[in-house]
Order: sequence, then structure tokens, then C-alpha cells
Amino acid sequence: MKIDKGTQGPGRVLRRVAMSATAAAIGVTAVLGGGLATAAHADGTTLTGIVLGVGTNETQRVVSWYSSAGTAQVVQVAPTSKLVNGQFPASAVTFPATVAANSVNGGHNAHATIDSLKQNTSYSYRVGAEGQWSPTYSFTTQDFNGNNLDFLFFGDPQIGSSGNVAKDGAGWLDTLDVALAANPKAELLVSGGDQVETANTETQWDAFLAPAKLRQYPWAATIGNHDVGGKAYEQHFWTPNTDRSAPYYNGASTTRSGGNYWFKYKNVLFIDINSNAYASGSDAAHVDYISKVIKEQGADAKHTVLIYHHAIYSPASHANDSDNKQRRQDFPTAFSKLGVDLVLQGHDHSYSRSYVIKNGQKANKDEQPGAAEVSKGPGGVIYVTANSASGSKYYDLTAPDATKDPNYGPDPLNPKSHWANSVENQEHVRTYVRVQVRGNKLVVENIRSGTCAAPNAAVELGQVKWCGPNNGADAAPGVGSSVDKVVIHTNEGKANGNKSAAADSGWLQ
Repeated sequence: MKIDKGTQGPGRVLRRVAMSATAAAIGVTAVLGGGLATAAHADGTTLTGIVLGVGTNETQRVVSWYSSAGTAQVVQVAPTSKLVNGQFPASAVTFPATVAANSVNGGHNAHATIDSLKQNTSYSYRVGAEGQWSPTYSFTTQDFNGNNLDFLFFGDPQIGSSGNVAKDGAGWLDTLDVALAANPKAELLVSGGDQVETANTETQWDAFLAPAKLRQYPWAATIGNHDVGGKAYEQHFWTPNTDRSAPYYNGASTTRSGGNYWFKYKNVLFIDINSNAYASGSDAAHVDYISKVIKEQGADAKHTVLIYHHAIYSPASHANDSDNKQRRQDFPTAFSKLGVDLVLQGHDHSYSRSYVIKNGQKANKDEQPGAAEVSKGPGGVIYVTANSASGSKYYDLTAPDATKDPNYGPDPLNPKSHWANSVENQEHVRTYVRVQVRGNKLVVENIRSGTCAAPNAAVELGQVKWCGPNNGADAAPGVGSSVDKVVIHTNEGKANGNKSAAADSGWLQ
């Protein structure tokens, strides 16, 4: 593949490829499961597992994929309006990929960062090389200015955990389709971890990556305990600003995935940590990492959102796991002092929303269960645990048990729930969490993406005995109905986060 040198500026590489007839010769393309495309070429090269990810900020996207070949590859990008009959223009820009040997399947994994995007623009892209292109995909940027941002948070798809990959994948596909049909202006898809059941099982990854929406909206990956046992997680997802130092990594780097990373989007600083690494001082190292990132990156952020897998205020099966008991002592005071606003977690396959927690205690003893509006105040933090987004596995709520942890007993206002949680919910119905950033407010809502009907693998396969509210006594409400919604006021005098300079940048006019 011949690439002209083009121009190079700070933080970006701009290269152009002259199009020819062979550039459109993709070969045989098979589209699987709602969008997972395998491009098979005459020379035997295949391109699979293409996924769009977040970059360092809203002007970037990272594209990751698998390739059977270790040859030079790129991401080619152009404004969608410039394509003619599906063909990329000669002015299309390419970003060279980093290609490395794949320890999972014997092929190669690749990633490239698309840089200097413009706001309110639809882009088309494809990966590969001249004569070896993938199908064409597209994404749309939105307004880079202002204080509004919508993103969606998904708990534990864990494809394969029901024992039926196809059913799990169907539920996951449906949740993404439902969520984005209802929220087409969502700008980010945020993971709660456990994308798959078994870290290096590529059939599970294929089903997870099948939805076309994962090539249209950027996925902010989070590593769960089921993702950590091999290298597939980080070979499928290249994350920005990632620190894979030993304390954040969970074991030998030659066999396991991990690391902490951060990115900023508009006026929100997102910090993602590998909560699988917690022994031998890792929790202290995580706190130091969060502190360092906030100190270096938080000056122009109005809100700080922290993401990790293991829910410390678990409402269900993991409520009294030993690591959670320890972290309930270590994390909350640190997060309050650091000014974290919202903590998003997975792992427990059930939904919970905490009261405002400050320094490990309920900030306002008079805050009522299920309050629709709260004021966070300095040091206040809201913790959210997401239910299953695929229906592959659900955990039932557990009664508070002070004999197992005297510091995690019942809520005096609602003794069926743990003291930290304003809302605990399990209906054995797929859900997702929508977060709307609105100036000094965060609106957090848990929304049903399914009912008791298929696709809902755990229900279909009889792995749970009931479905619906009140342990199945009531019929499940319809798709799109709300389980829980809260408006969080976060007035702390933080920066307004506007980035007018970013909105004016961009190489694709």
C-alpha cells in the first residue's frame, strides 16, 4: 500500500491515500448478528472485531480490530457528505495503525486514533489497506461546547454466562438497539465490565461485538473479573492514557489484561480503574492514581465520574465479599476528599443507587429512600450499580446481614435495604442507565430495555424462578419505562468546562 507523506502537526498524523479501483475491492463481506462484519479478501486477509472507542477527548476516536495479517494498516476517514456512491474521496485522511501479534488467536490486533474531529459532523471510516478494506461504518460528533452531555452505562453483558451465547448476544443486541433508538443523541457508551464470560473465548467476543451500534458510538471499556484472565480485553479495546503499571494490572502482564485510564469529554472527567487489582497495596495505588489524574486533568472539568467493576455498595450476591468490605473502608473517604461526583459500577447484576455518601457515611440522615431530587454538596458522592444489560445472568437482592459486616447493615428508613442504598431493584429484566449532564445537575435514570419475554436468556432458560416487580407479583412494565430516576444537584463552584478552542479545531471541513 502506497501512502503519500502528507503533513504532520502536533498530536496528529495526516496522511492521504489516492483512491483507485482496487481500493474498492473488498472481497467477500459477511455481515453477522446485526453488524459484525468479516471482510475476507482475495489474498486471504480477514478483518474482524472492529469496534469504536473513546479517545482522550471529544475530538478523538480510537478504532480497534483484529486482522489475520501483520501488514501495515490504517483507518481511513472522510466526512460522510464527501463520499460518492459509497466511495471515499481522494482527500480522505488516513491514520496509521499500530499492529501487534495477537496472543489469543494467532493473528494480529490493531488500533489507530482518529484525531482532530470537528463538532456536529458525520464521518465515515473503514480499516485495512488499499484493496483490503473493511466495510464502511459511520459515526456523528455533536456539539463540543456547552454543559450538556448524554451517555449510557451498561452493566455486565457477560456473553456466555447463561450457557447460551446466541441468547445472551440477542439480549445484548436488543438492549443497545432499544437504548440508542430512545437516546440517539447519546455521545458515549460506558461499560460496567464483564463483556464476556470467559476472557479468551472469541466466540463470546464475536457475539459481544456483533451489534452495529458498537461501530457507531464510542465504547468506553471497563475490565471486569471475567475479562481479566487473558489478553483478549486489551487486544479488543485500546484505551487512551492507559497506565499498566503493576499495581493496576492484576498479575503477570504477559497473560492478563488490565490498567487504569482516563479521558475527558466536554466538561466531564472520566476515570476508569481496574478493580480486579486490589491486593498488595493496589487500592492505595488506585487512590493515588485517581488523585494524580484529578490534579492534572480536573481543572476544567465540572464533573468527575469514576468507573470500575466491583460495586462496593452491592445490593445482591457480592454485598459482603471480602474485597468489598475492605473497599467500603478505603474508598469512600478518599473519593469524597477528591471531589468525585458519581461512581458507576457493575459486577452485582442488579440495580442500586446510593444515598449521598460523604466520607463513608450517609451525608443527610433525613434523605428519604427513592428521593427524586438530592443535593450532593461538597464531598458528596452517588454510587450506582447497573443491572444486567443482556439478561444473561441476574443476582437476587440480599437482606442486609450485619453479622457478616457490622458496617453494612440495614437502612433505618427501609430495613430491607442496605443502609447506603436509596434504591435497590431486581426484576430479572434487562436495563441500562442513562446519565444526562445538565449544567450543575446530573440526571441518572435506570431504564428497562426488555420485559420478561425473549430475548431474556436467564428467564428463557429457567435460571430464575420469577420475573417482574415485587418478586414477580406484578407484571413487568414496558420497554423504555423507568425503574428509578434522580436529579443530582452538584453545585460546587467547579470550572464550567467549556472548550471553545476544541470546537474550532479540526482537519475535516
